[in-house]
Amino acid sequence: MRELPPRNDAFSTPPLQEPDEERTVGAHFVRAALGGAVRLGHDPVPLLQAARIPPLLPGDARGRVTPEQFTRLVRAVRRVTRDEFLALATAPSRPGTFAMMCHACVGCPDLGAAVDRAVRFYGLFPCGPDLALEVGAEEAVFTLRDDIRRLPEGRFLAECALVVWHRLASWFIGRHIVLRWAEFAYPAPPYAVEYERMFGCPVRFGARRTGAGFARHWLSAPVLRDEAGLADLLRRAPADLLLRRDYGTTVAEQVRRALTAALREGHRPARLPEAPETAARLAVSPATLRRRLAAEGTSYRGIKDQVRRDAALAALAAGREPTTELAARLGFSEDTAFHRAFRRWTGTTPGAYRRSGPSDRPPDTTSPSGA
Repeated sequence: MRELPPRNDAFSTPPLQEPDEERTVGAHFVRAALGGAVRLGHDPVPLLQAARIPPLLPGDARGRVTPEQFTRLVRAVRRVTRDEFLALATAPSRPGTFAMMCHACVGCPDLGAAVDRAVRFYGLFPCGPDLALEVGAEEAVFTLRDDIRRLPEGRFLAECALVVWHRLASWFIGRHIVLRWAEFAYPAPPYAVEYERMFGCPVRFGARRTGAGFARHWLSAPVLRDEAGLADLLRRAPADLLLRRDYGTTVAEQVRRALTAALREGHRPARLPEAPETAARLAVSPATLRRRLAAEGTSYRGIKDQVRRDAALAALAAGREPTTELAARLGFSEDTAFHRAFRRWTGTTPGAYRRSGPSDRPPDTTSPSGA
């Protein structure tokens, strides 16, 4: 671990919140996950079909998939590439490498020792990620010094490396580690809005490195997991770590949680609360809620639209609920309004979206480890 000088950024530590529902994943991440396999000559269509993703969806900038679909895609790509880095790095990472790193860390006394051991473990591989843990008086920074971006989809791999590290470190200590900030050594991409949702903290681009900062005290937290718990985690990792339910740390996340809970109540038609009702639940005025959402780059109406969109995609991917019932459950007064909204969200109709994927196939029962 390297000592870090004090830092005086104006990043605040967000409060710990309850887990939010998993969200849909944009087409950019689908294309990125496929990139290495396609470069090796693999046909992407069977991979998409194995994940129950419509084959034309990756080409639509508005396309989105459920977390379950994306997880199945990552597993399928790992199987055909035999590479835990999805053939996106300069050299493959053989299946089982991640598991051995976890086994090396699970017996450590505290998180600081576990992260230090993980850094040294991957340092044994000449073409592995160049990871580092820098420790200052009050803040620690986990960095990806060589952020493995030598291929077009390498940014995706850098993003995944930080996400998996953060979620795995939180799992080791049985508590959500609140990130203070995350930064990336490249310009903001078109999908930059996704980053704050992934990391739950302020994000900036064009930095001199790729990394994330957190309070130093987390390093002294004891590792609570054992070998039995690790075996269960590894049955779902690392793909599942990318999309585990995370903690909402923004006002937008709290609003999304309230709207998602309203949809779960099962009223027909659904009644999503209006902004003043949600503001009262969050103990702020409607004007304050509107101002805070604007500061986070969103709006109440926009979040409501996203909640409906994500619920619609999840239901259509499951393939069981009739479209008319789905429209009513989402609070649309008539089917035509739902069809117009769905076309605006995805560029296609609900029926075409459902028919374009093999949703009637039985669930994937292959090993999630890709072995």
